[in-house]
Formats: sequence, C-alpha cells, structure tokens
Amino acid sequence: MDRLGLHDLDAVMAIARRGTFRAAALDLGVSTTALSNVIGKVEAQLGVRLFNRTTRSVSLSDAGRLFLDRVGPPLQDLHGALEAVRAQQASPSGTLRINSYASAAREILSPLLLEFLRRYPEVHVDLVTEGRLVDIVAEGFDLGVRRADLVPSDMIALLLGRPQRYVVVGSPDYFERNDKPSSPTDLLHHSCVRGRLPNGALLRWRFEKDGEPFQVEVKGPVTLDEASLSRSAVLAGVGLGYFIEADVRDNIKAGSLVAVLEAWMPGADELCIYYPGRRNPSAAHRAFVDLAREFASKARNAGA
Repeated sequence: MDRLGLHDLDAVMAIARRGTFRAAALDLGVSTTALSNVIGKVEAQLGVRLFNRTTRSVSLSDAGRLFLDRVGPPLQDLHGALEAVRAQQASPSGTLRINSYASAAREILSPLLLEFLRRYPEVHVDLVTEGRLVDIVAEGFDLGVRRADLVPSDMIALLLGRPQRYVVVGSPDYFERNDKPSSPTDLLHHSCVRGRLPNGALLRWRFEKDGEPFQVEVKGPVTLDEASLSRSAVLAGVGLGYFIEADVRDNIKAGSLVAVLEAWMPGADELCIYYPGRRNPSAAHRAFVDLAREFASKARNAGA
C-alpha cells in the first residue's frame, strides 16, 4: 500500500478547515476534481470514510474527527519544522498568505503589498478578503490585517498609521430632494441604507459629542451586507450611507457623494497587521513585517 504524503494530509486538513471541497481546492491551488481524487485515495488506503458528503454539505465522520485529532498536532509541528528550515534561506521566496477585510486591503494594496512584490519577486502573496474575523493560525494564514481593537490579545500587532475613519454620505440627487441632516438625530427622519456585519448583526451608526460616543439606529428601505452594494445604492439616491472613508473617498473627491455630519464622527480606528509569535518566521514573513514597519513610519511622518 502506498504511504500517505504531506500533500494528502494537507488536503484532509484543508477540507476540514474550510468545510467545502471547492473552498479547500482554491486554498490549495488545485481543481475540485483533483482534490476529490486525493481524498478518495486517502479514504481507500485507510479503509474508512473521513467525510460525510451530500450535494450541499461536507462534514467530518467520526473516523475523520479521530484522524484529525491525532494527525493535526504533529502535522502542525512538521510544518513548523519546514518553516524553520526555510527561514534560513538568504532571500525571501515561497507563498505568504494574508487575511484582511476588503477596505483594509485596498488601503495597503498599492503602498505596501505591491511594493513588497516589486522588492521580492520570488514571493507569491495570497490575499484573502472577507468580513468575518478568522483565526489566522487555524485557517493557515501567515498574517492578518484588521482594526487594532479586533486583534486577538495573543498576537503580535504592528500599527500601520492608516486610520480608518467613518463618514455619512449621500448623493447630490438625494440632497436635492431632502435637507442635509444637521445632527445625528435628524437621521431618524431620513432614508438610510443599512449595513449588516458578517456575524449577522446590523451595523450601528456611531457618533461622538464632547468625547461621549453614542449610536443611532437608522431606518431605511434596504439592508445590505457588502460595502460596494451599499455604495451603489447610495449613489443611486436610495438613501444615506455610513462607510469607512476609504471606501467612498474617490466618490467624495469626484462630487458623486457628499459627506455630512463630519463634526459628529468618532475618532479613527487604527489599522494594523498582526501575526502569531514564531521562533523561526520565514524570510518572506520577516521581509514583509520589516517593510510594514517602514510603511508605518512613513505614514506617521506624513501625518505629523
């Protein structure tokens, strides 16, 4: 019987982590068919079914859970040993996996990520954007990008000097039909495009007066869970919207959206990268963190 290889075990872990063959195949850079064949081979060699499959879902079988409980920890140790060896390489190479939410990724794409790729062409960056806050270690990421207040306490965090401010905006067409709000309580008489967070909760519109924060629960004809969809609705004059400023900065400059209530907006949330403490980070990991420090220093100096 052929022995199971590292790639076979990684395939099992990826499906267990991601919950679908399609998502796991994307992470591994293979086709869904190829991944299914790998799992079929592994199950045939073990003589047990590791996953229960239906047309809609994939879940671990009892044997699969036992297998992962036993194999998972030593597999992590093995990958740690491989990373330690790779860390000795003279120049950065390999793949660097980063998890972020979309607006944060846009903020750092050109000044940080693209500059990193120019400096280190042997490194492939795999950037995954999603709204939900993930466990970057459990899901196989090297670094994360989030607001500082969302970073787990056991992670090393590096502030990037790119504050994330919120802004209330509406289209010129909307303000031709409606007066501009002069205080947040006026929003109760306006049509608003509401947002839903990845955890299912509604996005609260936060404001601040004399250092005291407060929230307004707005009403409106539509609730959306993606910033670009909300922006399209606000641009079409459906109502006012509440956005991270970076998501609508170009629209404000172009005049297609108008910012209001600017004096009431709360202080900015700091953006940062974060990562687990590692004794032997890869050369690519070290190079990216060093460049992030350089980037943060320039951002702070520019804002001084």
